[in-house]
Amino acid sequence: MDLLRQFLDFFLHLDTHLAELVRAYGTWTYAILFLIVFAETGLVVTPFLPGDSLLFAIGAFAALGALDVRLAIALLLVAAIAGDTVNYWVGKWVGPKAFRATGGLLNRAHLARTQAFYARHGGKTVILARFVPIIRTFAPFVAGVGTMHYGRFIAYNVIGAVAWVVSFVLLGYFFGNLPAVKKNFTLVILAIVAISTVPILVEFVKARLARGRA
Repeated sequence: MDLLRQFLDFFLHLDTHLAELVRAYGTWTYAILFLIVFAETGLVVTPFLPGDSLLFAIGAFAALGALDVRLAIALLLVAAIAGDTVNYWVGKWVGPKAFRATGGLLNRAHLARTQAFYARHGGKTVILARFVPIIRTFAPFVAGVGTMHYGRFIAYNVIGAVAWVVSFVLLGYFFGNLPAVKKNFTLVILAIVAISTVPILVEFVKARLARGRA
């Protein structure tokens, strides 16, 4: 419970904790942020790490001069591309045996949800999934488990990483320090999360309706 409470506190007060991180670690902050983004995209067991909201907060701090926006974008692009690449090859090597039938983070519910996303959107899922929590972490793994050729995957991977990192960092850079946003930063973070989970809810409702008709 303490660990969950700490995670929620970090997530809901990203602005405060990111400021503490910059003060405590200076230029090493870039390495820490690199590892967070890499882990969220590259390790299938860490889909709970902040993604969209963290990128937005990084952009806001870059606008204040606390971080270099060009260096941050460059490093986070490498982290996002490398993370998805590692995840793809883990899926290729480990395969569906890694998924337990029930319970745990690696379960068939996450696998089925991501496979449904692939069925609807095809290879573009690798791009679209960048903007959807949980699906973002599982999409490259499922691509590796499946039959997607690596050349095709890496093209989608790079396009998706550029679109995701650049868009959210620049949103934070240009809008993160508006008085209304700074005053309600936690609400903005929650709004980003809520909007990004809409595709998951849509897929869930469609699946329930399909089962009902069946």
